[in-house]
This record gives sequence, structure tokens and C-alpha cells, in this order.
Amino acid sequence: MRRIVLMLTCCWLALGLAACDYTTREAAIVAPVDPPGGDPVQEPTDVKYYPSDEPVRLGLEHFNRGSYGLSQRYFKDAVEKSPKDVTAWIGLAASYDRLRRFDLADQAYARAIRLGGETVQILNDQGYSYMLRGNLSAARRKFEKAYSLDPGNPVIANNLELLNGSRRFIERPPNNQP
Repeated sequence: MRRIVLMLTCCWLALGLAACDYTTREAAIVAPVDPPGGDPVQEPTDVKYYPSDEPVRLGLEHFNRGSYGLSQRYFKDAVEKSPKDVTAWIGLAASYDRLRRFDLADQAYARAIRLGGETVQILNDQGYSYMLRGNLSAARRKFEKAYSLDPGNPVIANNLELLNGSRRFIERPPNNQP
């Protein structure tokens, strides 16, 4: 009985192979170089990169902790990966302000303004930057412009109060002299 099953299996196998037009070797020789539908293998240069928000998130986290050097690194990474991200440019500029790299901060603010326009946040941050530099009149102009756009913003109101607390802007009556 085994012999009969074995013979029938061999016959079916032989019949199946006889029905094939090509052998495996012949199919490999005649196979087209470019398979229909394009190359299924993706080249590394063809891959599109869609950056995550991880560098921006880490930049904000380190900025809020007061680690401005680390926040600058992460925001710089974010703007290199996604150069049209206004949030990353503002974060980079604010980090540069805290590191006292005002030249680089000005460049980052300019880039953010080119991408998103003069927003309330950018005007407020620029005002704070000028205040850190000691340019209080420029800071006042930026804060007032931001305040005119959003008069209910408590951050801007606080920055104006901070600016008013400066000794250059303290108003004293003329009779109140020592």
C-alpha cells in the first residue's frame, strides 16, 4: 500500500512539474530587471524624514528647569530637523537670550518672524531679551506693542510691571529729593 501511495505521489509531482513552462533556473534568467510596480526596496535617500516633537519637548523641559545650555541644544536640533517650526525657533531664541548670546537670539527671532509674523509671544520675548541686555526703551516698545495686541495677557502685564520697577523708569516728584 505504501508503494502505491508513493508511486501516486511521484506521478502527481511529475505531472505538476511537467505542466510548468519554466524551471527555476530559466525563470531566474528571464526575470525582468525592474519588476512591475517599481522597486520594492527603498533606498536610504528616498526615505522622507518626519521629525517628532521630541527635541522641542526636551528643549521646553530643560528650559523650564533652567538648563539653558541643554535647551539650546535640543531647540537647535529641532530647527535643524524642521526649519519651519516657529515654536522651535522661539525656544532657540529664548535659550540664546538666557545664555547671553544676543546676536544669535536676534537671528532666531528674525527667522521666527519670517515664518510666523510678529506674534504676541515673539514681541514679548523680544522685549524680555532687550530688558536682559539693558536696552529698556526698546524693551518697553516691544512690550507695549505686544500689550496692544493682547491687553489681557498677564505675562506681558507682569513684564511691563517688572520694567516699570527699574530705577530708570521710576517716577518721583521733583520735591522728593534727599
